[in-house]
Amino acid sequence: MRAYGSVMSRPQEKPQETAVYTHGHHESVLRSHTWRTAANSAAYLLGSLKPHMKVLDIGCGPGTITADLAALVPDGHVTGVDQAAGVLEQARATAAERGLTNVDFAVADVHALDFPDDTFCVVHAHQVLQHVGDPVRALREMVRVTRPTGYIAVRDSDYAAMTWYPASAGLDDWLDLYRRVARANGGEPDAGRRLKSWALAAGLTDITATSGTWTYSTAEEREWWSGLWADRTLASAYAERATEGGHATAEQLRAVSDSWRKWGEREDGWFCVLHGEILCRKSA
Repeated sequence: MRAYGSVMSRPQEKPQETAVYTHGHHESVLRSHTWRTAANSAAYLLGSLKPHMKVLDIGCGPGTITADLAALVPDGHVTGVDQAAGVLEQARATAAERGLTNVDFAVADVHALDFPDDTFCVVHAHQVLQHVGDPVRALREMVRVTRPTGYIAVRDSDYAAMTWYPASAGLDDWLDLYRRVARANGGEPDAGRRLKSWALAAGLTDITATSGTWTYSTAEEREWWSGLWADRTLASAYAERATEGGHATAEQLRAVSDSWRKWGEREDGWFCVLHGEILCRKSA
C-alpha cells in the first residue's frame, strides 16, 4: 500500500518497553495459532530437550506448542505464560484434553518475568520478540530465569522475507500495510533476521542461528492460509489498528482481503514464510 502513504515506515530508533500485540486473538488468529506444534514450530529445539527438564514457554497463546513440550518432558514441568489472560483458558483446556499434568499457565510480561533467577532449564518463545517493544531487554529477562548451561530458544518470522507466487499487487499491499501497522504498534515485523543481533546485544555468546520455513502450496493449504489472512484483514484487532491508525481504509482492507482469496484459488499458488531461529546456551 505504498500508494496510500506510509507511517512508521522505518523501525524506531529507541525501542519502547511495551508494544501493542498487532494480531489480537480473533478466531482467524487462533485458527493459525492452534495449528502450531512443537514439530512444525520448534524442531530446532527438540534435540536438546531431556525428559527431566523444567521449561518456560513464553507467549504460549492457546497452548498447542506448550502441550507438545510437556509431553516431551514427562519427568519435568512446563509453564506456559502469555500477556493475554483470556487465551490461557484455551491453553488450559488444550492441556487437559491431552491428559497432561506436568503443565501450568500464568499471565506474564516477558520484559519483567515473575520468576527467580536460574529457574528453568529451557526458556522458549515462538513468534514473540517481533511483538515486544524491547526485544533485547526481553532476552535478558529470558537469560536471567534460565539456569546456567540452560537453553534460550527463540523463533520469529521475517515478513520482508516472505515470498509467494504468482505475483500479486494486492499481496504486495498486504505486506506493506502489515509492516507499517506492526511498527506503529511498537514491534518489529522483520524480527527473524535480527534475532542473532539481539542475542549478542543481550550478552549471549553461545548462539546457534538457523532458519526454518512454512510452505503453503496444496489446495487445502492455500485455502487455509489465504482464508485466515482474508478474515484477519477484515475482522481482527489488526484490521482495527490498520483503520484507526490511518494506515488503510475499510475499502482498502476489503481489496487486500479479496486479493488473498484470489491467490488462494490459484492452482499454481505457493507461499513461503521464513523464520529466524536462535538456540542459545547460557554460560555456566
